Amino acid sequence: MNLIQPSNNSGMRVFFIVWFGELISMVGTRMSQFALMVWAWQITHEATPLTLIGVFSTLPAIPLGMFAGALVDRWDRKRVMIWGDLIAGLSTVAILLLYASDDLQIWHLYVASAVAGVAGTFQSLAYSTSITGMIPKAQYARASGMISLSEYASVVAAPLLAGILVGIIGLAGILLIDTLTFLVAVCALLVVHIPRPAPSGQDDKTGSFWKDAFFGFRYILQRPSFIGLMIAYAGFVLAESLGYPLVAPMILARTGDNASILGNVQAVMGLGGVIGGLILVAWGGPKRRVHGLFWGLMLTGLLGDALMGLGQTLVVWLIAGFCLEVFIPIMLGSDQAIWRAKVPPDIQGRVFAARGLIFNVVEPLGVISGGLLVDKLLEPAMMPDGNLAPIFGGLVGTGAGAGMGLLIFICGILSAAAGISGYLFRSAREVETILPDHDAIV
Repeated sequence: MNLIQPSNNSGMRVFFIVWFGELISMVGTRMSQFALMVWAWQITHEATPLTLIGVFSTLPAIPLGMFAGALVDRWDRKRVMIWGDLIAGLSTVAILLLYASDDLQIWHLYVASAVAGVAGTFQSLAYSTSITGMIPKAQYARASGMISLSEYASVVAAPLLAGILVGIIGLAGILLIDTLTFLVAVCALLVVHIPRPAPSGQDDKTGSFWKDAFFGFRYILQRPSFIGLMIAYAGFVLAESLGYPLVAPMILARTGDNASILGNVQAVMGLGGVIGGLILVAWGGPKRRVHGLFWGLMLTGLLGDALMGLGQTLVVWLIAGFCLEVFIPIMLGSDQAIWRAKVPPDIQGRVFAARGLIFNVVEPLGVISGGLLVDKLLEPAMMPDGNLAPIFGGLVGTGAGAGMGLLIFICGILSAAAGISGYLFRSAREVETILPDHDAIV
């Protein structure tokens, strides 16, 4: 079989084939997730089972992070992606068979989510690290924009499609579609060639798998420029994980549980992400990637989070919601382009895994802390007779939702500060000149 080979002229064509297959698979997965959430709610009428499905799907990424990186660097990345899609697809088949036989229970969803989470950890890491070998360096940011575009497009399209189709073909039909979309992703991978990275000479060649698993951390710690980027981005992740999950409950609290208003805001947020992805695909991002990263952090914080926290009307929330997402693809694309250009392809699995593991630890800490701060301190303190109402009431108002609004506003300021901090340290703001590109290292 003649596989489509990446080259300077056809690299984006190869990437597009893989990207399109993953897009179709992603839409199918999110359709089934939506339909299963509805089924779980109808069975239990409790919120906890719904949240636990998400928890079981993300938990594997934390303990597997380091080891997945070491294995992805050792294994053929195309095969890892194929097996990741197949295993995730088999978990959907298992749920479909259980549902068809009327034996499906909530705990089955937890197990299937954990299995899909394990497969997804390896698949997404192999996908991310394969891009470097598929496309020219000048297209790194554009490829990241396409990935962001597919993620946002699936977030917008999947619930709409599932909401329409579930009444026509039922949950079983949705699950069958999801299974078929996994096969589309596998077929896309089968027709292309993804080259294995050549040895760069930067691997320490310890021969020990356990030492190999920690190689990514050592690599980052030996480079102050990467540490600077990590600190700035980790500050943003922490601030966003504190405030972002509170956007939906804040709007509901301030509108008397008006789901229509919340739906409009969330739709505009998804639209913002799609437009941001399209802009990056067409533009390719700034020549100096650090500007795309640090300005993205600042604008997301100030025009997105801070404005969202201050807002008390639908118009303000719509503007803030759009700004909260539109800069994200440019920011992520610029950041990924820097790391892909600087880190040799043969060690990207371990380095990217170490980087991702840090953020996977920071994020849940922020989510938990944000919930506790709001419930125990800020919401009571921002009631009309609360301790903080005289100080911040003129800024974010008082009453239900005001405490959440205050925290979202503060998180916006912190996100902007994370972007500013990147410019304060030479090692971070000049990372593109301090660290040589991996293809310039002899």
